Amino acid sequence: MAVAALFDVDGTLIARNSAPLYMRHLRRTGQARRRDVARTLYFLARYKLGLLDIDRAVTVGMRWVQDRREADVRADCQVWYQRDVRPHLYAAMAATVEAHRQAGHVLAIVTSATRYLAEPIGSELGIAHLLVSQLVVRDGVFTGEPVRPVCYGAGKIHWAERFAAEHDVDLAESYFYTDSITDLPLLERVGHPRVVNPDPRLRRLAQRRGWPVRDLHPEDTAPIPLALAV
Repeated sequence: MAVAALFDVDGTLIARNSAPLYMRHLRRTGQARRRDVARTLYFLARYKLGLLDIDRAVTVGMRWVQDRREADVRADCQVWYQRDVRPHLYAAMAATVEAHRQAGHVLAIVTSATRYLAEPIGSELGIAHLLVSQLVVRDGVFTGEPVRPVCYGAGKIHWAERFAAEHDVDLAESYFYTDSITDLPLLERVGHPRVVNPDPRLRRLAQRRGWPVRDLHPEDTAPIPLALAV
């Protein structure tokens, strides 16, 4: 069976949380209001405490995307990624991705974000498989409904196990890199948990369990060496 290397995005592949970056982009381009920004910051604070009600957050988040054209959102996110997200990519994590590729491992992003963030990151790092929170699209337009389960918390196990079955991957021999205590279910599911820039709760847990902990710093971000950019 194959070995996979799974990567979270926020705080792991990139040095920032993408949600406030995106909301500021929407605000700057006139697509969001001040209260939308405030709501995003509230949900982010709950997330950092491990107290996020993901169903409520998704329900609220779907309001702005409902009835919008998927092609427009994808194009807008490409602009946002290049300007606001790419500078925060960790070159050190790009090197880690490359090391797993050289080892013959199957690479996948596993994130609660949507594919409109994961696609450009995957393209940048040469990660073909994207396990993301999916949105229902009908006739090229968002319905405002998510595909359940959302790729968050225990939902990541659902999508990881489905991915493993489809690609003959042994999760017990696989790796998962993340910064968040909310990813504990998947960390416990793989054989090689890897903790990057952990929140306080995950740091304490990792220390108790002897999991490798890696701390990265702002100077470890882009530019990514050209040899590592795919």
